[in-house]
Amino acid sequence: MPTIATPEFLESLYAALPEGTFRAHKDGELDDPRGRHKGLSATVAMPRTVSEVSTIVRLCHGADVGIVPLGGGTGLVLGQVAYEGPAPVVMSLERMTAVREIYPSENAMVVEAGAILHDVQAAAESIDRLFPLSLASEGTCRIGGNLATNAGGLNVLRYGNTRDLCLGLEVVLADGTIWNGLKRLRKDNTGYDLKNLMIGSEGSLGIITAATLRLFPRPRHEATAILVVDSPQGAIDLLALAQQTLGEGISAFEMLSGVGLDFLAETMPDVRQPFEKIPDWCVLIDLGLSGDSDPSQMLLTLFETASEAGLVSDGVISQNERQRQAFWSVRENIPTGNRHIGSISSHDISIPLSRIPDFIPEGIAKLQTLGDVRINCFGHLGDGNLHYNVFPAKGRDRTEFDGIRGAVKKCVHDLTHAYDGSVSAEHGVGRLKVEDLERYQDPVKLAAMRAIKQALDPKGIMNPGAVLR
Repeated sequence: MPTIATPEFLESLYAALPEGTFRAHKDGELDDPRGRHKGLSATVAMPRTVSEVSTIVRLCHGADVGIVPLGGGTGLVLGQVAYEGPAPVVMSLERMTAVREIYPSENAMVVEAGAILHDVQAAAESIDRLFPLSLASEGTCRIGGNLATNAGGLNVLRYGNTRDLCLGLEVVLADGTIWNGLKRLRKDNTGYDLKNLMIGSEGSLGIITAATLRLFPRPRHEATAILVVDSPQGAIDLLALAQQTLGEGISAFEMLSGVGLDFLAETMPDVRQPFEKIPDWCVLIDLGLSGDSDPSQMLLTLFETASEAGLVSDGVISQNERQRQAFWSVRENIPTGNRHIGSISSHDISIPLSRIPDFIPEGIAKLQTLGDVRINCFGHLGDGNLHYNVFPAKGRDRTEFDGIRGAVKKCVHDLTHAYDGSVSAEHGVGRLKVEDLERYQDPVKLAAMRAIKQALDPKGIMNPGAVLR
């Protein structure tokens, strides 16, 4: 178990690294983005190289001092917020931002873990390639944190999670050993896959310091449509039709609820909405194509076919990039609208696609027995990931519902488990969902996870309290 970082230990740590490597934490830097917990730190380390990371980890290992890695600080499950126990050394990767190498002919590049996601996307664009990971926080989040949490985002349907976008890693293990795994291979069957073990481990097994990322050809033509459906079942049926009609060109398939669009109208009226009357349900489809194909025309064909089948009742299709960005602005501002309203409890879940139409109304009915609430269900329907968030009724404040927050969360997560879903689709476990992991995870998998943790981090210093108790 981690112990207190004594003044003597900190003095020896400071002496071992170049001047300016350490600082006190900044106000709010270590805190929960939702404002419910404040993080602790004995000091904040800002290494410049993997060698410096290794030295810091080795010294912490020798003194049994905990280490919490910090990327962009945008995580929502307290993975970067150590709010109890001995104050850890916080390892900020803010200085390790270099793009080390780019290999255009291999569709690969090597970047350091502190690189901001937007900068990684821009580096790919500079060689006419695409790095497809896309998140609302891409201007702030860092690629090391994206990998550590196996981030999902908007383009999972076409390109996969962050795990699917990574070819190799450089990682500092709990004793300070450096694993040099920055390969650029698509095939490597040499034993256990340590790369995929580290991805999604949230810094609990090691600190990712660099990664080899997959790149893709950039779509030459893109268009977006927002189509009105009468229900989640209609959205699922439209997804099947779109995949049959449009094939692998679908980059995103997002479901939006009228509740979320109402929130936007109420709190962000400057965001232009596509329909004069807000529909109960609609979907956003993004299409990216190569060659000479016209995505707007293909979306029009989909709309006509779906309309004839009774799946859609209205729709708008972008005719240029400005319109396309305006449609995406609606989707991307829904979380901001949510924050303005103030949720009682927010949930990042995944459900088998065919069961989503039953899950949504059953959840609403159960939740409304607990209190006067509204549910904004939206998200990445193409991969079954729903943001199923609970809000107070109009005119009421979320603080009135503090007494039922735990019951609301348990209601959603119990039902998710009953539907054979996951209570963490893309945000990770962190410290927020440790009890949920224990409650819902298969005990055999949980025992294996604990055995791996014990083998790779026997002193328990790597992000203590995150993922596993």
